[in-house]
Amino acid sequence: MKRYKIKIEYDGTPFIGWQRQDNGQSIQGAIEDSIKNLFEETVTIFGAGRTDAGVHAMGQVAHFDINNKELEPFVIKNALNDHLRPFPIAILEVDEVDNTFHARFNARQRKYLYRIVNRKSPLTIEKGRAWHVHKEIDVNIMKECISSIEGKHDFTTFRSAHCQSDSPIKTIDSLQITKSEENIYFGFSAKSFLHHQVRSIVGSLKLVGEQSWLVSDFHDALNSKERSKCGAVAPPDGLYFMEVKY
Repeated sequence: MKRYKIKIEYDGTPFIGWQRQDNGQSIQGAIEDSIKNLFEETVTIFGAGRTDAGVHAMGQVAHFDINNKELEPFVIKNALNDHLRPFPIAILEVDEVDNTFHARFNARQRKYLYRIVNRKSPLTIEKGRAWHVHKEIDVNIMKECISSIEGKHDFTTFRSAHCQSDSPIKTIDSLQITKSEENIYFGFSAKSFLHHQVRSIVGSLKLVGEQSWLVSDFHDALNSKERSKCGAVAPPDGLYFMEVKY
């Protein structure tokens, strides 16, 4: 048996999400079908994280096992990319790894990026790849909330009602908020995240930035540990799974 680790980039717009389901095309399903076509073997791939419908990835990582054939990693990468056409999925790297490697359980840190385009004019080329916010956002005010987000907290307020995590307590290693022209970036790093945690936090930070909320309102929402206190959840369009560290 050979175990392979793959690094994946994808545009999540046309998919129902990462996880294979019966009600539509998933990223996992598309890659598994491509592997089956190449190796003539049915496999299950295990991802480092499950992205929702419409969420993108620049550095998703997954692994799978093969029993039938032995191929060089560069051959696998090129062949899978051929089989994946015309899906907006690219295999960036393929490496043979030890059988103890697990894409999900061995991950030490995951990085997500959320992107807002803050302008009056509607999005055209960038539609589906960022959250368009036309009301002016003050980045410096949002930065005042960073200290209450970083570190270990009970994030019940920013947790989906459908979250399957055993505990709402998570540790955010870092949050960086930056602006470049009309783009506002939120960079999150943590070992793991709750379902909708990043999008929930960004949605509430946006209220602070547009001054619909005070900074103290954000603190109060987090400390309330009540989902009902969360602002509107940011749409999936602007979320990117950037990197996994092992």
